[in-house]
Amino acid sequence: MFPIIPANSATAASANEEGIFLGGDPNDSLTMTNLVSNAGVVASDVAGVGTPRANPASTQYGGDKGIKGFGAAGGTKYAITNLISNTGVVASDQAAITGTASAYRQACSFGGDQGIFGYGYDSGTTSLSYTNLISNAGVVASDVAGVSASGRYGLNACEYGEDTGIFAFGYLTGGILTNISNLVSNTGVVASDTAGVGTSRMYVGGCSYGGDKGVFGYGANGGPQNMTNHVSNTGVVASDTAGVGTARYVLSACEYGQDKGIFGFGVHNQSMTNLVSNAGVVASDTATVATGRAYISACSFN
Repeated sequence: MFPIIPANSATAASANEEGIFLGGDPNDSLTMTNLVSNAGVVASDVAGVGTPRANPASTQYGGDKGIKGFGAAGGTKYAITNLISNTGVVASDQAAITGTASAYRQACSFGGDQGIFGYGYDSGTTSLSYTNLISNAGVVASDVAGVSASGRYGLNACEYGEDTGIFAFGYLTGGILTNISNLVSNTGVVASDTAGVGTSRMYVGGCSYGGDKGVFGYGANGGPQNMTNHVSNTGVVASDTAGVGTARYVLSACEYGQDKGIFGFGVHNQSMTNLVSNAGVVASDTATVATGRAYISACSFN
């Protein structure tokens, strides 16, 4: 006798199985990458392709692939992207076509197979609030004016609730740190500002965990920090949780193992990582074999 299988109980497709850290800047902008296994182990350096740059943004798209976009090097800001295959291979430069050259942007996925780049700055003094949607084929759309009056950079973004996203924290024009957040719907619509909780700061890392929740961690406010702020499956950002590991900023984070996360790298050219369990618990420092660097991006794939 065959077992009865409920109509909506099909096995979920693999997602967020592995991760990748990209680019960075120890002394000059880099293209190297480091893969993250489904056990959270960071591999040694892989020579990169494309234009070297720091402060890019990266996210998953298409269910199992990734994209790195924008960034800066030597004062020049770029509007180029590099696609990442479902085996973690980074492709050569492709023009972002319609996006404005900018840096310190962030990105997350939404809708299950699409992504969004948001915020950043384009001139070094003008903070942005516009966004660029990424199709499930990795095509970057033209600029969309932001609904937020709070253009900012040095923020981060992550997924929550399975198909929605959130941008949070950052540095407002005029030198003001903030903890505000903006939710992203499953159709890529960015909501107006939500008053935040927790310590206002910039250069945080962010990733999802547990399948439907997120976490922002570390950052800078008068010096490096190591606290975290969890994001519920409805997009509510919690107050500070005392952090573990080395306080730092300009790091990045991504998902791995389908329901876990990893923070990595950071200021003073750190190469350590901190794993995030599927319950959102951040572990102590783990040394890696990778080149220490900061101003890095990360995303999951496969």
